[in-house]
Amino acid sequence: MRRTLSHAGRTGLILCLMAGAAAAAGQPDPLPVVTILVDNAKVIRLPEKTSTVIVGNPIIAEVTPQKNGVLVLTGKSFGSTNLIALDNAGAMIAETTIRVEASRDSTITVQRGLERESLSCTPNCQPSVQLGDSANFFGATSGQADARRKLATSGGGAVPAADH
Repeated sequence: MRRTLSHAGRTGLILCLMAGAAAAAGQPDPLPVVTILVDNAKVIRLPEKTSTVIVGNPIIAEVTPQKNGVLVLTGKSFGSTNLIALDNAGAMIAETTIRVEASRDSTITVQRGLERESLSCTPNCQPSVQLGDSANFFGATSGQADARRKLATSGGGAVPAADH
């Protein structure tokens, strides 16, 4: 008795063989991923003998090298980029994907038509400037924060006590 594969069986077998051939052809493994929240920092350790660190898009993530192969990674903007470590000869010794995401734990977004505002609720809700907020809200809130910061660093308008 002779057995034959159905059309679906032949298609499945061909797909399995193609997937196996692609794996055998040396398809690169996916890059490891480091996920960080925007406006947050994470400490990562570089491979030994790293002499140069490259960030694909420094608008998304920023790196600050420290001593002993330690690097501080800071999320600057939403998105994905890569980080490459090179040795003294310029050879790549590591590459990873950096994914910068928004914090979802304590941020509430208020949408008023086309105008978007963000509130940080930790636990009381206060205005919080976030990427994607409307220009009016962003400008007003960041302007107030800057004015407050200037008052705090200039002595807050306090008058020095008179000498008696």
